Amino acid sequence: MSGLISATTSAADKRSAFRASLISEKITRLPGAINPLTAKLIQEIGFEGVYVSGGAFSAALGLPDIGLTTLTEVAAHSAQIARSTDLPVLVDADTGFGEPMSAARTVTVFEDAGLAGLHLEDQVNPKRCGHLDGKAIVPTDEMVRRLRAAVSARRDPNFVICARTDAAGIDGIDAAIDRARAYADAGADMIFTEALHTHADFEKFRAAVDIPLLANMTEFGKSQLIPAQVLEAIGYNAVIYPVTTLRLAMGAIEKGLRVIHEEGTQETVVDQMQTRSRLYELLDYERYNEFDSGVFNFTLSRSQ
Repeated sequence: MSGLISATTSAADKRSAFRASLISEKITRLPGAINPLTAKLIQEIGFEGVYVSGGAFSAALGLPDIGLTTLTEVAAHSAQIARSTDLPVLVDADTGFGEPMSAARTVTVFEDAGLAGLHLEDQVNPKRCGHLDGKAIVPTDEMVRRLRAAVSARRDPNFVICARTDAAGIDGIDAAIDRARAYADAGADMIFTEALHTHADFEKFRAAVDIPLLANMTEFGKSQLIPAQVLEAIGYNAVIYPVTTLRLAMGAIEKGLRVIHEEGTQETVVDQMQTRSRLYELLDYERYNEFDSGVFNFTLSRSQ
């Protein structure tokens, strides 16, 4: 039964592993998981962590990334993903789903959901995608209150609270650096600077901030796509690929649906699909069958 219906690693051990990874010399790579099955694949391939993107989750619901999803929705979705993998899971908590007290509650809810950490951003609520123009950010002292509330609510000291700043695209990198330092002083464990443009921008930020840093390598955004090994050499501690799996999946889904619409059959794209046997392998179907047989196909010995 071990490792079938849920992961074998406890939430506490995942958090401990995640925190330890952020002070190691190796970068922690966290591809976005759009569902638990994707998280299982991320683990099997050998990544160090899993990310739950607010933008990908809202898109899967048919909604834009403008703060329309609720804490309850995101927590339930994230809990399903965390339960399916032995890897630590970092979740996008937007602005904390409200005022500082809401950010505090968000931490406790995500702890209970088995997550290893979250990031809170300094945008005005409701927020928008970090790689779009027209964003607005709260004053630094307001974000500091948001972070202090979150940190004070944490019960497991290994639960990672990451502070995201969107200031670079609004007020410039120097302003973002000032905010990052203030957020670190407020208790943030890691800093996520959104929408940096170039290799030099990432280097400048690393040189200016002393605590762990997270890079966002999202496609079609403002950031140059920098390989993980280069980010590691710069000194970054973690990197997320937030919407990559959704974009890969939706690209393939759209192509296949158009083929069926035009040709009346999916026959010409079958070779591009995950096979039934591969799906069953990923789901560990054989072990479920063994467990099921072991539970239901038994006889009772009767004492005389």
